Amino acid sequence: MSQQEPRADDLSLSLVRGDPWFRLQRAIGLVPPTGLGIIRRCLVFALVTWLPLAIWALLWQRAFPGEVEEPLLRHFGVHVRCLIAIPLFIIAELVGDLIPQRVIAYFVSSGLVTDETRPRFVQIVRAAERLRDAWPVWAGMAASTLLFVTVERDPGHLHELVWASAGNAGTAWFEFGSWWFLFVVRPVFIMLLLAWVWRLVVYAHLLRQIARLPLQLVPTHPDRAGGLGFLEEMTFIFSPVVFAMSAVIASRWGHEVLYHEVDVHSLMIPLALFVVAMLVLYLGPLALFFRSLLPLKRQGLLEYGALVGRHGRLVRKRWIAQEPVVESPLLQAGELGPVIDTVSMYEVVAGIRPTPIGKRALLAIVLPALLPMIPVFAIQIPVKDMLLKLLTTLV
Repeated sequence: MSQQEPRADDLSLSLVRGDPWFRLQRAIGLVPPTGLGIIRRCLVFALVTWLPLAIWALLWQRAFPGEVEEPLLRHFGVHVRCLIAIPLFIIAELVGDLIPQRVIAYFVSSGLVTDETRPRFVQIVRAAERLRDAWPVWAGMAASTLLFVTVERDPGHLHELVWASAGNAGTAWFEFGSWWFLFVVRPVFIMLLLAWVWRLVVYAHLLRQIARLPLQLVPTHPDRAGGLGFLEEMTFIFSPVVFAMSAVIASRWGHEVLYHEVDVHSLMIPLALFVVAMLVLYLGPLALFFRSLLPLKRQGLLEYGALVGRHGRLVRKRWIAQEPVVESPLLQAGELGPVIDTVSMYEVVAGIRPTPIGKRALLAIVLPALLPMIPVFAIQIPVKDMLLKLLTTLV
């Protein structure tokens, strides 16, 4: 079913709806004519990837302890990929469809984009759509996925396939469980992950182009970001993606800690690097607005500093020095109010952040990156102590 072409002045934008992967799923009936079919696709992808493995492991006695040395049940990564990560990649499409539509339209309704800059703004939105739908990129991702799964000629070293080899790594290549994992589970997981990597690129390019516009920022806006604080909502698009990646890593680490005597303290540095990488990747695009917010703050401090100075001198001259003051519009301006109000305006300007990144944006990335790790570290570290450390870090 063909997608309806957007109007030239349409401000709607979805990171998901209309791309080649979306259209392919709609063509084969996974995506309904209206809506995204999130629940349907979560069930289909989870069952197609996980259920054949589970049935085969049960039939060939590879599922439970006592049947083989390392049964399927103990390899958490297989279950997490199929039943948690893949559905989360699909669930993320819902917020990737809804949130950009609200946020992009708000640039105009809030006055940040004026009538003069609106045509250029619409061009940027349409260019982001074309980038999202670029067939060569999606074909390249499919080819990369296929290449990745076919160049693996010796899967015996893949620890996640030990359960399928019945203790003999050399036979893993010939087992159905290995084939299904290598040529169904991993390709689906990799393709969905690459899809979100590309959507991140489209998102970053979109914000980069918007940040170059002469936006009508307000120095005294209470969000301390010139009116751009609403952009923090965009980071929630990627929360399910971060959670999915963290869950896959945590599942592998959990197996190593439980069954291979790995000390969780040795995972602290890799975990810290992972969290930092997630923050850089998913908050980095918001940092592009520093080119607008830093000049806004510098100029605002000069302008509102001068305003507070003029207002304060007149007030002092009238009420402290008891000198006659010619009626001044500055003293009579209702929007300025008493001295404390003018000082408050200056303090708001002084508090402008260099980027529209606040606690909400940080929590949208940090929490999903850390939550799946709690069960892993709880194996050896008391949960109470661990939660206190996490709370201290966040606060």
